[in-house]
Amino acid sequence: MVELVQENWIFLVIALVIGLLTAWWVLVASRRTKVDISRGEDGTPAKRNQALIDAPPAAATPKVEVPPQTPVGLAGVGEAVAAAAAPVEAAPEPTPEPAPAPAPAPTASGSADDLTRIKGLGPKLAQQLKDLGVSSFAQIAAWDDAEIDRIDAQLGRFQGRIRRDDWPTQARFLAGGDTAGYEAKFGKL
Repeated sequence: MVELVQENWIFLVIALVIGLLTAWWVLVASRRTKVDISRGEDGTPAKRNQALIDAPPAAATPKVEVPPQTPVGLAGVGEAVAAAAAPVEAAPEPTPEPAPAPAPAPTASGSADDLTRIKGLGPKLAQQLKDLGVSSFAQIAAWDDAEIDRIDAQLGRFQGRIRRDDWPTQARFLAGGDTAGYEAKFGKL
């Protein structure tokens, strides 16, 4: 056996090198990870969590009250008879819906403002505000605490954004055309 290895050592070394190169190619070189960045129509990276944004908020599911069950048999018959004989009270009148938001106030140019210029207010929120009748910076700048609470309650999973991102102050700068003041306080537009 030793004589066979001594006579053919060059072939064994070549076979070993070929085996190592093949193993390296199979295990390392052929497993390149390719990153494919999908882009939107405007060239920006695609939003990977769009399904989460479009899903209804979990907190908005209505609570269902289960009526108490009546006991089976004769137990509790007196209570059932008394309840049936009790006078029926009129159902409470529903509370009136809050007044709808005022009609969108057009800007000096006659068209609505681009609300997405406010930091923290994206296209989805801009559409929700438009549906609520808010379309200008002047409207947002004029909000008081009660109006902020009313609008915030209707934003679903975006609740809290108005105060957290300070939309009224941003809107005051943008409505007044004070780009320098806006950028000094909130950063580049």
